Amino acid sequence: MVTYYHISESTLAPHPGAPPWRPSGASGTNPGMTQQIHVIGASGRSGAALCRALAATGMTPIPVVRSAAKWAATGLAFSPRLADLTDALALRRALGDATKIVSCAHARHAPGILAAAPDTACFVFLGSTRKFTRWPDAHANGVLAGEAAFRASGRRGIMLHPTMIYGAQGEDNVQRLASLLRRLPVVPLPAAGRALVQPIHQSDVTRAVIAALARDWPTPTTLVIAGPAPIPYADFVRAVAFGARLPAPRIIPVPANLLMTAARAPFMPIRPGEIRRLLEDKAFDISAMREELGLEPIPLAQGLAETFAGRKEAVLF
Repeated sequence: MVTYYHISESTLAPHPGAPPWRPSGASGTNPGMTQQIHVIGASGRSGAALCRALAATGMTPIPVVRSAAKWAATGLAFSPRLADLTDALALRRALGDATKIVSCAHARHAPGILAAAPDTACFVFLGSTRKFTRWPDAHANGVLAGEAAFRASGRRGIMLHPTMIYGAQGEDNVQRLASLLRRLPVVPLPAAGRALVQPIHQSDVTRAVIAALARDWPTPTTLVIAGPAPIPYADFVRAVAFGARLPAPRIIPVPANLLMTAARAPFMPIRPGEIRRLLEDKAFDISAMREELGLEPIPLAQGLAETFAGRKEAVLF
């Protein structure tokens, strides 16, 4: 029986200067091409994108999800294994035959995943550069706790810490900002939006995970993955407007405390913590990403063009 998978061309095609990815040791019809990869959180944005890409490279994703209905909504044909990450027994059953595990769930779940996985399994975890924030932040604390558990475990693998991810189907970073820009005559930003950001396109996150799967990581390793260069947040806002074919926004400086007070209103589409994080730089050296993963991220302008143009669909069989 022929099975068709709809795959995003922008996710699968290597970007200029990047070699095509193959599983370690794979060539032609090498049996390595059929290796199974257990993907935790497969029904989420990054998880679903990864499953599509794995299928396109000849790998077999084993989705580990909490909701069968949410997995079915992805349209992918692989049979899921159901497990709530707080249910140790169910998770152990779902991962019982795993050799390579990718977790797209929040990094705070790393201790439970490590405990449930076979001793010989190796891992790719998705963390977050949110761990670097100087502000009190429950999300960041969860990432730090997950990373600490991973390092203490001594298990083989890597935790990738992406910056803000954009370009995924259903993401609410760029798309929400574009929606705001359509309605706002001006954009109030703390410190006039001078703080730096370095967003990464979903296709680059997917390629980073696949590249990490192709390598052996003998000890717990961590790595930041980010876009090619940091830019001021105000320029990011202007780039989003340009990509969405909107007029250039007028940006005005407004004190952060005033914006945070306004963000507490229930009808506001942004939260006080998001305002506060606009005061800190999120800029990173990606030389290690380039060297360890062989990954050259796409420029922001290209990523935004792909995001707003919609993704072309390819049929593989």
